Amino acid sequence: MRAFLLISLVMLHSLTFAQNKGWKAGVAKVAITPEGPLWMAGFAIRTHPSEGKLHDLWAKALALEDAEGKQAILITTDLLGFPKSMSDEIRNQLLAKYKLSKAQIILNSSHTHSGPVLGSALSDIYPLQAVDQKKIDAYSSSLVTQIVTLAGNALKALQPATLQSQNGVARFQVNRRNNNAATLERLTEITGPGDAAVPVLKVSDAKGKMLAVAFGYACHPTVLDLYKWSGDYPGYAQIELEKLYSGTTALFFQGAGADQNPLPRHTVPLAIQYGKTLAAAVERVLSEDMKTLEPTLSTAYSEVGLSLTTAPTKEQFTALAKNTKGYQQKWANRMLEKIEKKESFATSYPFPLQVWKLGDQAIMTLGGELVVDYAINLKKIFGQETFVMGYSNDVMTYIPSATILREGGYEGEAAAIVYGLPATWASDVEIQILNGLVQLAKEAGVTKPESRVIKTDKK
Repeated sequence: MRAFLLISLVMLHSLTFAQNKGWKAGVAKVAITPEGPLWMAGFAIRTHPSEGKLHDLWAKALALEDAEGKQAILITTDLLGFPKSMSDEIRNQLLAKYKLSKAQIILNSSHTHSGPVLGSALSDIYPLQAVDQKKIDAYSSSLVTQIVTLAGNALKALQPATLQSQNGVARFQVNRRNNNAATLERLTEITGPGDAAVPVLKVSDAKGKMLAVAFGYACHPTVLDLYKWSGDYPGYAQIELEKLYSGTTALFFQGAGADQNPLPRHTVPLAIQYGKTLAAAVERVLSEDMKTLEPTLSTAYSEVGLSLTTAPTKEQFTALAKNTKGYQQKWANRMLEKIEKKESFATSYPFPLQVWKLGDQAIMTLGGELVVDYAINLKKIFGQETFVMGYSNDVMTYIPSATILREGGYEGEAAAIVYGLPATWASDVEIQILNGLVQLAKEAGVTKPESRVIKTDKK
């Protein structure tokens, strides 16, 4: 009898050990639609708070655990972008409660321009009164609590799973620096760089039923400029996929879409069309053979001190305050207040970089409003199958390439003022970022295509 019990215990231990040698995944979601009117983020043209909704805004979490027990969590949100203070607070709480480091957390925003203002982000462009800011602060504080709870729920839901990845394609993004939206209908050729990839991560349970699908695209969610809450085209894409695959949670992450617009735009039917187009691209990938990912997870994170140019002088700020209006005037006056208080201007910014490796799938995340050149160059270095996310962990302003910095324009110059920075980025910003990611990739075990060992059968 004792021998039988011993054999049974050994078999049970072996079975448990075998079950633990695969992926585990957990999914959770929470509606984050503000209750009542609140100022909407992204457009300076709006003159009053929100008026209802087209559909709910969501925060969603996908928790992962590999065969060795290493955990990570992807959090996606129908928001313009988290400012550093809120992002740091969320990640600090996740560290304290769940022992998750910054390397293990991706906090991505879709960048919908039909979501709420958060904290003090882009405060110069909104005509806010004190009572408006009080409501924004209350919502922002509540949102932090909601997202920390959401992450905990996803971790509690961990169960055996299979992960697969693949890239699809969709082409409604248009490079807005190279193509005039006003004359788009007459254009016979769309020019300028773009990234048509639709990265897809499929998560299935032990029985093969799909638990979640995380997917991305590199394009501004600016189809809509109404006064109603919505996730814009990514929101409609998620709704469509959750209809197609009952019981599945669809999570959207934004790519390097800072200089890419969905064109034409400005109507709800167009937002629905682009959402369905994106959902169809994901559906196609899910219906084909996908790459199965081995249950190994590695993560790496760093903050690179990106240099800023020298801020304008007091005399220059004074002239701007006198001769401009709107956000430029507010920005100049704020800078003058700092000078009067003898506060120094920042000369660099701690820019977040991150690499995940799920099996042999590389995921690279960058903060800020990331222009498409970064995705193009990272894929040249690490392979076309690489997933690239912008708008992750901290959205502080646009992140232009060296070319865009030389050319100037909104993405290269004006955006720094819009976001309230004291100056524009220095000329070496692209080199610093790419070098930083190359180092992080080594730390995470991501290899360049030419350095991968090609296995051959020996007879």
